[in-house]
Amino acid sequence: MRTVEVLFVIMILLSAFFITTYFAVLPSPSQAFGTNLRELSHSTLETLDAEGILSQTVFKDPKDPAWADLQKALSASLPPNIVYNLTVYDLSTSQDGVVTYSLEHSISDAGFGVDSGATSLLVASPNVTFTEDPQKIGESTGQNITLYILNCEDANGWWITGYTGQSLAKDIYNLLSPYFTNTMLVNSTSDFELLLDGTLLPDGVESVNDAVIINTFGEAVPIPSINASSYSDYADYFYVLGQKVNNYNWTWVSIVGYPFYYVTNVNSFNITQNDYGIYGMKKVDKAGAIAFLDGLTNNDPSGLATDIKEEIGVVGLSSYALDRCNYYGIYPNQNQTAARALNNATLLGAYNLVPLELFDRSTAYPNYIPAATYRNEGGGALTAIGLTRIPDIRITALAILMYYNPTVYRSEFEVSGTSRLVTLQLGQQGGA
Repeated sequence: MRTVEVLFVIMILLSAFFITTYFAVLPSPSQAFGTNLRELSHSTLETLDAEGILSQTVFKDPKDPAWADLQKALSASLPPNIVYNLTVYDLSTSQDGVVTYSLEHSISDAGFGVDSGATSLLVASPNVTFTEDPQKIGESTGQNITLYILNCEDANGWWITGYTGQSLAKDIYNLLSPYFTNTMLVNSTSDFELLLDGTLLPDGVESVNDAVIINTFGEAVPIPSINASSYSDYADYFYVLGQKVNNYNWTWVSIVGYPFYYVTNVNSFNITQNDYGIYGMKKVDKAGAIAFLDGLTNNDPSGLATDIKEEIGVVGLSSYALDRCNYYGIYPNQNQTAARALNNATLLGAYNLVPLELFDRSTAYPNYIPAATYRNEGGGALTAIGLTRIPDIRITALAILMYYNPTVYRSEFEVSGTSRLVTLQLGQQGGA
């Protein structure tokens, strides 16, 4: 009896096996192989385009030998059991904006079954160049604004670790000069004296008014020899400098740290050093910033204690600053360490300066501004970038461009014959 039961069980199991095998739907060989044909198609097109093979070929006459080279490159890029069909379409745009696709050429090595994958890539002609033409700062308002960059050979910098003022001057020149009609390097403190007197002018320029002055020496500011010998208190020099910025309607730019902390002239102060052994400078301390702001706003010298917060910590670029980074193609690290942040509520509020801020304020210190351009309604402005040492001049450039907001004119890519759509369809040999 038990033998009969065992036979019945065996018969039931065998029946289930044969029925399952008969009705099972097996995947196609292509699917069983596991190759993602669409991803393979996309990566192949991207690789050929990056190597220049695709763009150099798809704009040529179909009889050109380059097409045979493209076929060889395709075959070498794909597994041996993968077949392909590459099709090229020309794009043209009518006056009413309708895009038309017309077949230009097609190459293939075999037919396809039902299983295949395809992707497309828009390829630009190698003969087409894209240009960006920045608007000159001041052009829209009829101003002839000159960029002056302090490059004084007889000055030393401080808080510009890893750089010299002269090396930073050249980098800033390369970065910002396309946005100005005239750019001048101020190569000595004697030249700087001429600038302060209003007589250092580029050819064809009649006035130093409305200029941008970038101090590349960090917390130290060059001082002409005549001024170095005539001031007993160098805060008075910064007061006069603030008045010059106001009278000439300059934008004065301090690229890092505590602004107006030292004066520097290696000839006049040749035996003088700061507390850290850097020769050619004298310390003005916190009185320098207050003296400059008093001069900028035509206040009597106040002698007030400055309120600049040290060690704010890490801050991030504002959403508007990030937008301007994308617009101008300038990409500093969006997180920076604020080491010398000015107090908007107490210090700057007393001077009625209007800040254009680069960074979101720290939640722990909401009244302190890490970096901004402060506009004086009566004339002149101060860009104070109170970040830690090792200056990032991209932040300086971003601050200037945010403040003046010049337009960048970019070439448009709409001419017929400058782009073609390439479609690559892949299949696997042995597919059903």
